[in-house]
Amino acid sequence: PAGPAAMDEPELVLRFQRRFLAARQLRSFPWPELEQNLRASPDSSLLLDILHKTVLHPLCVKYPPPSKYRQCFLTQLIKKHEATAAEPLDELYESLAELLREKESPACYKSYFLPTGEYVTLSESLAMISGGTTGLVTWDAALHLAEWAVENSVVFTNRTVLELGCGVGFTGIAICKTCRPKRYIFSDCHPCVLHQLTQNILLNGFIPGPDSALHIQRESQGEGAAGPSCQIPQVMVAELDWGSVTQRQLLKLQPDVIIAADVIYDPEIIVALIGVLQKLSACRADGNPPEAYIASTIRNPDTYHLFQAQLDKAGIRWQLLPAHSSSALLSDLQPNLTVLQLLL
Repeated sequence: PAGPAAMDEPELVLRFQRRFLAARQLRSFPWPELEQNLRASPDSSLLLDILHKTVLHPLCVKYPPPSKYRQCFLTQLIKKHEATAAEPLDELYESLAELLREKESPACYKSYFLPTGEYVTLSESLAMISGGTTGLVTWDAALHLAEWAVENSVVFTNRTVLELGCGVGFTGIAICKTCRPKRYIFSDCHPCVLHQLTQNILLNGFIPGPDSALHIQRESQGEGAAGPSCQIPQVMVAELDWGSVTQRQLLKLQPDVIIAADVIYDPEIIVALIGVLQKLSACRADGNPPEAYIASTIRNPDTYHLFQAQLDKAGIRWQLLPAHSSSALLSDLQPNLTVLQLLL
């Protein structure tokens, strides 16, 4: 069978950049396409471009992905280069030698480029489960929900948004940077997650207001910051335990829109989630229920269908929203990623 066709070089470099800075698995990179391009034009310009848009990119230098990850990436890049007839590329070997002298950090950074050109940089755990929680890493449903939000920004513009189980903050920061909400409330219940979330909010150009550590406003910064004409949302970080939060506490939030990503993974928390949704449906002063959107990765269909059945039992109608036609954040579109709209 014929191999992959040579890809347009700027598009190929962009794919490498987005996947590298977000520390995606190396097997998701378009290596066959790179090989094809190198065979067609065995000079150093393409590899130099990839090197400067990945390992030597200013974002990577300032907020680096894991050291071992960068080492493996460079090793692969060198192998592809050596498989061609091109002259040795000193910069590749020098970059690898410098990395081999670097000590591994217990945390890492991942940078995600949004379809609008903005980016979100997060400090995340190296392990999927850390500190007794899965909330210290960004999951695919959060990326999926952020892309859906960018495509449907009118849902969030000039409105109060509450995110349940926000984790380290990717979706909310992306929405605050692109969709111009009036107010955004990040909520979670795990102390480690709340601490890391606050650090990531600061990392992305938001600073605590003078009167409260929970009230954040956007600080003007360079690349990636909102322009002077963009609305600066008020942002809050709230500790919210679904099992114990009261209706009275929720009345203070007054959300117009509720969102959540990757919160339907354990049958034991479904009842608590639906309980807090029911309380939120009656918490607005104007009597109108908020809109609600839940993004999920369907790992266990039984758990996902249990959530839908429990929604039906609680009298909460729902509908499945159309899937994306393309994805800038995910390596590949996945059929098991969904967004449900709940009619509270």
